[in-house]
Amino acid sequence: MRDWTKLSSIGLASIMAVSLTACGTETKSDAGSKATPATSTAPAAATPAAPAATTAAAPANAPVKLSIYTNHFDDDTSKPYDYAVAELKKEMPNIEVTLVPGLQDNGQKIKTQMATGDLPDIIDTNWDIMQIGSKSNNILTLDDAQETSQFKKDLNKGNEAKLIAPDGHVYGYPYAGTEFIILYYNKKLFAEAGIEAPIKTIDQLKDAAKKFNAKGIIPLAIFSKEKWIGNALLQGFMTREESKGYGALNGAAETPEALKLAAKQVEELQKAGLFAKNATQTNYDQASSLFYQGKAAMFVNGQWEIPSSQKNLGDNVDFMNFPAKDEATYEKAKFAMNGAGGPGGFAVSAKTKNKEAAIKVAAFMARKYAEYKYTQVGTPIVSIKVDKPITAQVPAMLSRLGKEVIPNITSFATVQNDTNVNLSIDDNSQNLIVAGFTADQFVTNLNKSLKK
Repeated sequence: MRDWTKLSSIGLASIMAVSLTACGTETKSDAGSKATPATSTAPAAATPAAPAATTAAAPANAPVKLSIYTNHFDDDTSKPYDYAVAELKKEMPNIEVTLVPGLQDNGQKIKTQMATGDLPDIIDTNWDIMQIGSKSNNILTLDDAQETSQFKKDLNKGNEAKLIAPDGHVYGYPYAGTEFIILYYNKKLFAEAGIEAPIKTIDQLKDAAKKFNAKGIIPLAIFSKEKWIGNALLQGFMTREESKGYGALNGAAETPEALKLAAKQVEELQKAGLFAKNATQTNYDQASSLFYQGKAAMFVNGQWEIPSSQKNLGDNVDFMNFPAKDEATYEKAKFAMNGAGGPGGFAVSAKTKNKEAAIKVAAFMARKYAEYKYTQVGTPIVSIKVDKPITAQVPAMLSRLGKEVIPNITSFATVQNDTNVNLSIDDNSQNLIVAGFTADQFVTNLNKSLKK
């Protein structure tokens, strides 16, 4: 999951509306797949798209092979993808798609493939990768595609920033709405340790870390082999003081006080033993397994984690918002959400030999991915309108999210748009998870990036 842009007030209102009306409404992690590459067939569309660059038209029913890079490693990622492929087979039977499973490598594989120009036809990705792809002419600009025009019409209000990048262009088709990071906890382990939830302050979190370590339980499982999750954790603490999160860095010449405090808090939490010693070598599969098996008391991930955690832990799991320096600050800021509506979704390689078909399939996959998440998972946080009813038995945590959290959201963090600054945050927030790295070092390194 993971990687974001500015959400306006209309976005907040619309997300609330989506959760309440069911009128039809994602670096999860850039996670690795245990799946074997899957193939299936699906058709060309009746009306071809109008991309920025076109190729000679092929016969309407000519077979077309396309490769798709996406996460495909647990129910949350594999089931919506497989559903979308099955729907594609019905709609476009002459299209054959091959899955290229994503890796838990913080986007390194795709960056390497961009350097060599050897990309899959369609890439499920985020704004950071899109920026690199657009600057290197590795992904298509989709402004003039017919699918883009229709996608804009069908967006749920408030998700404009999920489709339209800060530079005004469209680089991919999103399936997720504005998502955010929360803290999950094992209620049984909390009760056994005599720890009250939700944890509201940093001191309470440090105290909980000491109690869990004394019982031989990892306090917080985190898959910090992927840098984005440490980045997200740090921003969670920052939003208690500055609701814009990393958006406050846009135009800044030095690290804001809110981020300095957040970095200091993470340093203190590391010293208190919140993280396992091998946290930066732990991937999503490993961290989530620790949580599901009761070996870790807490887990940090996006709200998309709810179905998986509920499936594995049942009534023993719940979530809480990020703690703050004191309870008064927590109560004031607990619904300032750690997430933003940055561009993401299915982008199209500029090197694909079937541009019109690839654009059409990218848009179709995004629609059907969202359709699955809405109808069969019950999540209200999808980018585009869905005209089918929810058929899922909605997990208790997801119901709570729709009733208690979404209607009370006061703000979302906003995106920091400088790629070099984002890379610095990625690297140094990961370093904060490791013993010996200090908040002062974090600030020094970040200031260097801000002044370039």
